[in-house]
Amino acid sequence: MLTRITIDPHICHGKPTIRGSRLLVTTVLELLASGMTWDEILADYPSLTPDDIQECLNYAVQLAHFSTLPLAA
Repeated sequence: MLTRITIDPHICHGKPTIRGSRLLVTTVLELLASGMTWDEILADYPSLTPDDIQECLNYAVQLAHFSTLPLAA
């Protein structure tokens, strides 16, 4: 169950954020995809916790179960 991610239409146009903050889940995922380590991300975002990062990954997994995008051949 995802408890650290919130969606509020009044915050960031309803995009998923960490615990009602303005830190987007996509921002965390993009940082991970760019090669940043968890420690680097946590240093840049002191209010973030390791559990928040894990929940972003869990959220991405849940989305992958429900939608697919065509991949280039």
